[in-house]
Amino acid sequence: MVITKSRLVLGATAVTLSTIAVISLGIHSRGQALFKASPKELVDEVWQTIDRQYVDGTFNQLDWQAVRKEYLSKSYSNPQEAYKSIREMLKKLQDPYTRFMDPEEFKNMQVDTSGELIGIGITISQDEKTKQLVVIAPIEDTPAFKAGVLAKDIILKIDGKDTKGMDSTQAVSLIRGQAGTQVSLTIKRDAQTKQFDIKRARIEIHAVKFSQKQTPAGNLGYIRLNQFSANAGKEMQIAIKNLETKRVAGYILDLRGNPGGLLFSSVDIARMWIDKGKIVSTVERQGEGEKEEANGRALTNKPLVVLVDKGSASASEILSGALQDNKRATLVGTQTFGKGLVQSVRPLEDGSGLAVTIAHYYTPSGRDINHKGIEPDVKVDLTKAQIEELWLHGREKLATLADPQFAKAVEVIGKQITAKATPTAEK
Repeated sequence: MVITKSRLVLGATAVTLSTIAVISLGIHSRGQALFKASPKELVDEVWQTIDRQYVDGTFNQLDWQAVRKEYLSKSYSNPQEAYKSIREMLKKLQDPYTRFMDPEEFKNMQVDTSGELIGIGITISQDEKTKQLVVIAPIEDTPAFKAGVLAKDIILKIDGKDTKGMDSTQAVSLIRGQAGTQVSLTIKRDAQTKQFDIKRARIEIHAVKFSQKQTPAGNLGYIRLNQFSANAGKEMQIAIKNLETKRVAGYILDLRGNPGGLLFSSVDIARMWIDKGKIVSTVERQGEGEKEEANGRALTNKPLVVLVDKGSASASEILSGALQDNKRATLVGTQTFGKGLVQSVRPLEDGSGLAVTIAHYYTPSGRDINHKGIEPDVKVDLTKAQIEELWLHGREKLATLADPQFAKAVEVIGKQITAKATPTAEK
């Protein structure tokens, strides 16, 4: 197996309602192919794909052959009946990231990395233990972000409909709609229940924002990476090269609230910071693994601090884990989300699609961060009041000394810059 642009995806290994996280480039619907599968053939196509690719060879301790017999013994008079059976079949795996998308859902997913989309701007996942729908992170400057939705919020209702027993794909179909229309989310945050009425919009997303900052530590480059889209690598390269011309002394890379994206994007960006060393390895169910390494083409070797939090997931964890394990950067903030799974997304014969968990990924030191996340080198917790103040009410304070995590990053990088500038005594 080779990590390619057309095969492996992560994101937050979830569904992104503004549809930017879990997709694979180069996928095209085969719905208009000369051959169109019958409903029963579609059920079997999904079963066969799981049988060949699914990461757990025990299929969640199921007799997978018996499952095939059960669902192929049924009669299907239309595609919708097949879709229902496919979803039932996949639920038996108890893996919220292996999921079926009908043609309309899959079509929506295929525009995910275009940089322009219609949605409310949140990435959601179904918690593997509680089965509740959880917000991984709101995407910056989107309707959900502006409304005040936060990472780890639990979605209880969508337009008054209880989400109990609902998977992330079903939730997406209820939340997505035409630009200008409104959707109501009932959310549980800690012990409180809140309602958010959010207007859907056409969203243009730039993966990277950067600026030069004068700080007590000197002239620093600040780069905020919002998502690992198809264009993120190109935008990151532009940011670093631009800041290098300004002779910055070091960098602060902000991955807070970044729910992930494309695997190849995280590898490309890691290579811009790491000159030598491993970046990530993936292991499929047969135990076969592939490794991605730096290629000696780092764009800078200046001191680097990375900001992370509980909304930093999947591809964000690959990048931050690679930088931490290679001792290329110091991580500041709080524990990350904890998603260490890789999905492959493929089209089916009738234009629908299937996302299949096919591998675990590991950081260079061999850490499996699934359910665990990555611990920062310097922990800076924020109170609930501080989080709401920074992310909801006082965004002008983000990435300033009034932002406790950014302020600590400045302090840490200041010491590194000083140490680097101090000549080593001759022996």
